[in-house]
Amino acid sequence: MAFELPNLPYAQNALEPHISVNTLSFHHGKHHAGYVNNLNNLIKDTDLADKSLEEIVKATAGDASKVGIFNNAAQVWNHTFYWHSMKPNGGGAPTGALAEKINADFGSLDNFKQQFKAAGTGQFGSGWAWLVLENGTLKVTKTLNAENPLHQGQIPLLTMDVWEHAYYLDYQNRRPDYAQTFLDHLVNWDFAAENYAKATA
Repeated sequence: MAFELPNLPYAQNALEPHISVNTLSFHHGKHHAGYVNNLNNLIKDTDLADKSLEEIVKATAGDASKVGIFNNAAQVWNHTFYWHSMKPNGGGAPTGALAEKINADFGSLDNFKQQFKAAGTGQFGSGWAWLVLENGTLKVTKTLNAENPLHQGQIPLLTMDVWEHAYYLDYQNRRPDYAQTFLDHLVNWDFAAENYAKATA
């Protein structure tokens, strides 16, 4: 079964004015779609063709002979996860068990936000900032290019894309402004809470 480009979980204009239709149409319709097409071409008629996306990411991570497959599979996964990490009228604060865990592990929501923004703005070149659960503790991490937490013993709860194509049309070189806007107006705490609940069930 070939992979298909998943639909966005909201309309292309739903994140405006924070992320424009122009950005989403390129980012989802060209970049994400390109990774899906590349992955399908790379795994066609191989033993990976019937694997899930997560299985492909884990099976090809660190294998120099399969770096093209890993990069495209991980980017398909990362982008799908990123779309769900945002929502219209997002931002605010988490509630319930996740809120308690953030306070316990980071000291406060503000401390988490500072660490998350620093990870995103401090990632040299292209990559991702993540909120992950590792050995029962919440952590902020960052990864380069297509790398993600799936093969690193971590459970991703939330991500922010800091490749330039994620923000450049709207924010130009102001990555810190994009990161702040993500936290203030876009982050989908409901999605993060669902992922936390699954991870701790």
